[in-house]
Amino acid sequence: MNIGIVCYPTFGGSGVVATELGKELALKGHRVHFITYSQPARLDFFNENLFYHEVIVPSYPLFQYDPYELALASKMVDIVQFEKLDVLHVHYAIPHASAAFMAKQILKTKGIQIPVITTLHGTDITLVGKDPSFEPVVTFSINQSDGVTAVSADLRTETYNHFRIEKDIEVIPNFINLERFQRQRKEHFKTAISPFGEKLLVHTSNFRSVKRVQDVIKIFYKVRQQIPSKLLMVGDGPDRIKAEKLCRKLDVCSDVRFLGKLEAVEEVLSVADLFLMPSEKESFGLAALEAMACQVPVISSNAGGIPELNIHGVTGFSSPVGDVADMVKNALFILDDANLPQFKANALARAKDFETSKIVPLYEQFYQKIKDAQMVTV
Repeated sequence: MNIGIVCYPTFGGSGVVATELGKELALKGHRVHFITYSQPARLDFFNENLFYHEVIVPSYPLFQYDPYELALASKMVDIVQFEKLDVLHVHYAIPHASAAFMAKQILKTKGIQIPVITTLHGTDITLVGKDPSFEPVVTFSINQSDGVTAVSADLRTETYNHFRIEKDIEVIPNFINLERFQRQRKEHFKTAISPFGEKLLVHTSNFRSVKRVQDVIKIFYKVRQQIPSKLLMVGDGPDRIKAEKLCRKLDVCSDVRFLGKLEAVEEVLSVADLFLMPSEKESFGLAALEAMACQVPVISSNAGGIPELNIHGVTGFSSPVGDVADMVKNALFILDDANLPQFKANALARAKDFETSKIVPLYEQFYQKIKDAQMVTV
């Protein structure tokens, strides 16, 4: 199949999932065309079936803001025509689904029918989409898509609850490449970070307020009072300064390291004992899945789709958002040497439920289903 993928080319969850999906589809023999404004961060290897098409946005003094959506729609029209695509798969509702609708209407005037599949990832629905400025466009674009998927049952439910959606939404969860995300032998790194055998806690995110990074520091502060521990903070974002200030206030700076954005996050996870995700909202929790694949149990909130992944009392524990005391209690239980090995084993076992070989075929089947349905209606 000849597939066009439209996504944000960043380290965010939607961009990561879209890019990894495209790479896996290419390995299975599909021709995959990425259409976006810069090369996706994880599009990091050569394959004869992978193609990248840059969206160039011309700048004119007339426009206060560059018209990316128009440029994207035009690029989709061009690539669908020239590459003879079978399907367009757009990730994140804004502005990709609306741009795809525009492209589809233009292509119709040229006698070309292209099925459009929209995958909802989270904040495009739970945050941005609810803004009155965008809600009508989001609702319309989803309803005009030929197929719609969501990365968790919770996100599907929330979409139906907050938008007047007439389309069926199929849940296809995020997935993990277990060849990349697996526990590696990094004893030298562990010794450098925890020279006296301290337990190692890890948090990875984009450090936005929804990730509650200050709660991460508070959890660590309390755990450290009971068990010798270190904390690695992977990522960057607007709340990093708040987290750093809290570290200074609590006098834990010597045991907390801010590592910034790391591509090889699996190397850090390979030496971790516990992953912290106290988020206010997560549609799925991809970062937690990456940790679990590296045999790292998870302390999380029970927000959004996280409980669908992190099984309470098995792969870790979930607590109400902001309940630092409960998260600390659960963290101490997991970090007990009598309990930690079983939680690590359970985390890996759960991660295997989401390996690429089980999830990517669901997308292939969905593509074919939507493509066949359009052929019947034409």
